[in-house]
Amino acid sequence: MHYFSEVDRTEVYKVNRRDRTRALWHSFSYWWGRRSLQSRLIAAYVFIVLGPCMLVSVYSYKAINNTYLRDAVEKNDYLSQMEKLHIHNQIEAMERAAQMAYSDAEVEKFLANETEPQLVDLVDFNTNAYVNMTRIQFNNPNIEHLRLYSRSNKVHEIWPIIFREERVSSTPWFQKALQLKGQEYWSFQKNDPDLMQRYLGAPTESLPKVSLLREKSRPADNHIGMVQVDMLLSRFTPKTYTDVRDNQTQMFLVDSELQLFTRPDNSFLQDNLEMADMIAERYKQFRETGEWDSNYSENGKSFLLINTPLERIDAYLLNVVSMEGVMKDISRTRNLIIGANVGFITLLTLIAYVTNAFILKNLRRLTETMKKVRRGEAYTGIMIRGGGEVGELAHHFSKLMNTINTLVAQAVSKQALSKEAELRTLHNQIDAHFLYNTLENIKMLAEIENQRTISDALTSLGGMMRYNFKWSGEYVKLRDEVRHIENYIEVMNIRFEYPVKLVLHIEPRYLELEVLKMSLQPIVENSVKHAWCDEKENLQDPNIHIHISETEGDICIELRDNGIGLTPERLVALNEAIYAKDERCESASEQRDVDRRTGGIGLRNVHQRLQIFYGDEYGLVVQSEAGSWTMVRLTLPKVLLTGEKQL
Repeated sequence: MHYFSEVDRTEVYKVNRRDRTRALWHSFSYWWGRRSLQSRLIAAYVFIVLGPCMLVSVYSYKAINNTYLRDAVEKNDYLSQMEKLHIHNQIEAMERAAQMAYSDAEVEKFLANETEPQLVDLVDFNTNAYVNMTRIQFNNPNIEHLRLYSRSNKVHEIWPIIFREERVSSTPWFQKALQLKGQEYWSFQKNDPDLMQRYLGAPTESLPKVSLLREKSRPADNHIGMVQVDMLLSRFTPKTYTDVRDNQTQMFLVDSELQLFTRPDNSFLQDNLEMADMIAERYKQFRETGEWDSNYSENGKSFLLINTPLERIDAYLLNVVSMEGVMKDISRTRNLIIGANVGFITLLTLIAYVTNAFILKNLRRLTETMKKVRRGEAYTGIMIRGGGEVGELAHHFSKLMNTINTLVAQAVSKQALSKEAELRTLHNQIDAHFLYNTLENIKMLAEIENQRTISDALTSLGGMMRYNFKWSGEYVKLRDEVRHIENYIEVMNIRFEYPVKLVLHIEPRYLELEVLKMSLQPIVENSVKHAWCDEKENLQDPNIHIHISETEGDICIELRDNGIGLTPERLVALNEAIYAKDERCESASEQRDVDRRTGGIGLRNVHQRLQIFYGDEYGLVVQSEAGSWTMVRLTLPKVLLTGEKQL
């Protein structure tokens, strides 16, 4: 039993996944390859346009989204800053009131009194110092209470300003203010209780307030009382407790103990029960790290939290903005962008379909014409107006068909010429045995008479006749063609005082190459007739050299004699005669004169046969130097007699 480890299972899973991916890709490639060109072009257009459209849309959507968010942040941050400015004004008003009460010497003396005051002193305090205290509150109606607390039990309470400490000494905020030793302490409270407790049993109205407390000491560390200035939060931060109901924004005041103060009705806290705990948690993190996270989501709703610190009172102003309206605007913009993209792509697809149908119409015509040609129907030509790739393709297809027709005609003509040559050879072979027998009888007579030269000449002549009469095809081995040239030279040397020497520079491996029959003999014959015919000079060492070389898969055969050569004028005339497309010249007498002096007919026939059987890139080239030499170079493919081209 085999057990696979977790690593083995992971590797097997990866291999299977790669195989499935590869199979899906092959299936898609096969399906895609079977689609029509028009379908693929339209898909390509859509893909090419869809990519930039998606990029532009995503970029635009992000830009619009950021713009909406930035506008929302800037707008509500401006409101928060305006509210912060109002709070700072109220803080200054409360501090001024506290400072005036704190610095009044008569009030301080009254609060520090440890004996029972005289009636005259009470009347004097009430008519002077107390009146000044009441003016402080009356001059600033936003201040809810100005209260002075005395540690002494001998102090008479004067409502609503002067009270004994025993009424508030047990409250947490009073104890914290004592610990600050004369420094300001700001306390936020959920309600404003009645110190006199005049309405026992009556429900207490929730009136959140902020209190500024400052201990009075004379001298230092000698506590005599406390100054308290109260202001209702509805006046201290009116936007937090505004009566204007806005479902999109809500302000919170957060004190140093992370208590939340805000409007009680139509509040975000009613529908989002976790928001209060989340705000407290965010402020704890803000105090520890100094980083503020302004994004919050609950119940599928998104909120933006704009924090504004109130450093002077160690509190925070928090503006909570509902992003529901902003998200609706963003969604509407997103849907508009998507709709515009869909409409644009649809319009592009229709335009591409119509345009491609018009463009590819000529391509379909060309395809139908090709199908007809493949079925064997006669090609009558195709006319496509305009240029472009399709027109160029049609033009080249027409050229190709014309070339094919020309090649077919040449093949038919070549086959007809071969048949004609075979018939001519068969006709000549009727009396071939009679001629062979006659030559053999003459040869025997020459040998009887001891005429070895005549006997050898007759042997060479018989070989030439057999070579000419034996016409089994257009191609022969190079070995046979060279042997035929040797027989020709031996026969022709009978008439020369100085015999022509045939010098062969042929490697044995080239003797099996395929050449056209009677392609070299006319060139040798041309040299024998014209190379040493100058009446002014008789050469005593005539020779013809045959060299064979190989270049890039082609065979180059050079036949060079040491005859009288050609003048530049005669060489130009000879080349014109060889490469002429037809046999016409300016005059018949001039043509005959050129042929007589240069041997142009035989060379032209060889050149044309080479191009007919091997192609236009093959043929012969004539080079000469007057008084020195003449060379004919033949170029033909390297092919064995089996018909296979050798590389």
